[in-house]
Amino acid sequence: MKKSLQAFDRLLNIMNELREKCPWDRKQSMESLRNLTIEETYELADAIVEDDMPEIRKELGDLLLHVVFYAKIAQEKQAFDITDVINGLCDKLIERHPHIFGETQVENHRQVEENWEEIKMKEGKHSILSGVPGSLPAMIKANRIQQKVRGVGFDWDRREQIWNKVREELGELEREVQQQDQAHIEQEFGDLLFSLINAARLYDIDPENALERTNKKFIRRFRHLEANTLQKGRSLKEMSLEEMNVIWEEAKKQDE
Repeated sequence: MKKSLQAFDRLLNIMNELREKCPWDRKQSMESLRNLTIEETYELADAIVEDDMPEIRKELGDLLLHVVFYAKIAQEKQAFDITDVINGLCDKLIERHPHIFGETQVENHRQVEENWEEIKMKEGKHSILSGVPGSLPAMIKANRIQQKVRGVGFDWDRREQIWNKVREELGELEREVQQQDQAHIEQEFGDLLFSLINAARLYDIDPENALERTNKKFIRRFRHLEANTLQKGRSLKEMSLEEMNVIWEEAKKQDE
């Protein structure tokens, strides 16, 4: 604990000095840091998908720097400081974990989530969905929406029931495709995606991570296709789909 406090104190001192002496750091505002923070968050997400612990450690440090930076700017504006940030977080954690710091009894993680949402509503939230940022990417947002409503019991009785919903949405999409109504096709495609994301949640799959792993797998296989084609002195545009599929199957075998 002592080492952790010393390290954090060192970071705060470095931040103070940078803000005072570095032209770039002096120039920054909360607005200018915002996009950089989003970028750092995605870099951390990439490292987590790759299970790259050294990179995760590095990216966590970058995010911590941003937290300290925002708090320093707020302190200069006499709005709040890093102590307020930390104490506010501690108070919230204690309040929202009455099964640890109070007398509430829970049997599993689901009850913890339900209590969490109930406490947030008592804090003045007008909707359990008010905590879902509007700027989240659509897939992550859909997953968070479904997690939120589960906290108040709006969920399937049995997870197997979701597959009937997926099939229903797929059928509706196919019918709209036959009608060639683009607006309705897009609507039903969204409904199908939403139900698939719901299925992922019910089976403890993170849809964002699952899709990103598939993205990386596709990139790896396509690069194999490109490299193999170049070695033969050919261009992908000159090859038939059947020829490309032969090499693609070779790439798939390498993943097995």
